Amino acid sequence: MAVATQREYGLFINGALADPSGGEIRELTEPATGEPLARAALAGEADVDRAVEAARGALEGAWAKTPATERSRLLHALADALHANRKKLAELEARNVGKAISSVKAELAQGVENFRFFASAVGTIAGRSNAIGGSLHFYSLKEPVGVAAQIVPWNYPLMMTTWKLAPALAAGCTVVLKPDPATPLTALRLAELAGEVGVPEGVVNVVPGDGPTTGAYLVRHPGVDKVSFTGSTQTGGEIMRLCSEPIKRVTLELGGKSPNIVFADADFADAIPSAVWSIYYSAGQSCEARSRVLVERSVYDEFVGGFTEAARRLKVGDPLDAETQMGSLISHAHRDKVHRFVELGREEGADVALGGEPADGAGAFYPPTVLTGVDSRMLVAQEEIFGPVVTVIPFDDEKDAARIANDVKYGLYATVWTGDPARGHRLARRITAGTIGINMPYTAFPGIPFGGYKQSGFGRELGIETLDLYLETKSVVHSTSPKPFNPFSL
Repeated sequence: MAVATQREYGLFINGALADPSGGEIRELTEPATGEPLARAALAGEADVDRAVEAARGALEGAWAKTPATERSRLLHALADALHANRKKLAELEARNVGKAISSVKAELAQGVENFRFFASAVGTIAGRSNAIGGSLHFYSLKEPVGVAAQIVPWNYPLMMTTWKLAPALAAGCTVVLKPDPATPLTALRLAELAGEVGVPEGVVNVVPGDGPTTGAYLVRHPGVDKVSFTGSTQTGGEIMRLCSEPIKRVTLELGGKSPNIVFADADFADAIPSAVWSIYYSAGQSCEARSRVLVERSVYDEFVGGFTEAARRLKVGDPLDAETQMGSLISHAHRDKVHRFVELGREEGADVALGGEPADGAGAFYPPTVLTGVDSRMLVAQEEIFGPVVTVIPFDDEKDAARIANDVKYGLYATVWTGDPARGHRLARRITAGTIGINMPYTAFPGIPFGGYKQSGFGRELGIETLDLYLETKSVVHSTSPKPFNPFSL
């Protein structure tokens, strides 16, 4: 692994790097090695005040005067800058998060496309008009919501930043972004790039900080008009409470316990490697990871054997090695949490067919783990583990598969593997999830709405619908008659 270069990262406020008002600094280490990586500033309440003030000033100043065509050009320019800096950004992200650089490169490519999609979508922002009747005429205006607070998680710090930043800027909002304090580095670099391509000062501000303090203060800040959060369901509930007084618009993309449903007529040559990828590609640290594999009972043993063998062959190790397929977890504390779930599974009666023990060494590695003999009501089949742990559960028929798939509090994603196209589409209607993949494991594409049902949240990212979450609709009704209106003459 390459030697990390230490750098100090400040906050990004009003177009420039800034020192934290309280002088608080966090030492960051590489999760895969335990080696020092960087020193990063932590924002406090005074810093949030400065960032919100800068965002408000830009909203009412330079950014408000920026026409749609210029916003589109700037988003394309930011996409170009992200692409031009992709090598250094990918390495920085892999070191900061611990995930395989092959995965990070794919996330970066999507980030570029996110900016390009919303750069094009700027042209769709338009009101409508109509004659109401008589001398009355109506037209509507689409206006930015205002200052948006955006909170991104540690598992996809750069990609999630592009998910949130692109539609907000396309809509004409200004942003105060709070990355997780453990993984702020690429979001800060992206903010620098935004300034370099000409995004006006104050439009993009980045204030890393702890959730219960800095995050809570940002969410309830009177200068914030809209909140967008990606993270745990528990934290999402707290954010809803904080947004209730004063009332603010809020979008939540939360947890998941997504199923991979495999029927006996599925093509195992596709289904097995795809099922392995869809739980282990980010070491299971992904909200839509297919952490439950539901297998038709008649082929359960065959599938488990093939899946376990494929998982056993995964290359786990150095995130910067191009051949690595799974990197480390984000921290030793998180690895301990994942392992406690595996131990709980054992206590509940599950069998550990593969893995199940923390790896030796300095890094926060945990091996691909397969739990069999699992009942759908066990906690390991109900709760989000957020690690490389999959439960394999048998089902009897299509109705039983849908029942088990829906028998959790989440509803983010589901995948169906079958040789019968009609069955795949029937299941797509019966499963309560925001996105359904049929014989296809991939999850998020610019232009396709992404979000959840039930406790997986509400609102959609990535799609054209996302723009509406950052826009207000203003209705204007006017009279075309030259005569004064006298309501008492009716």
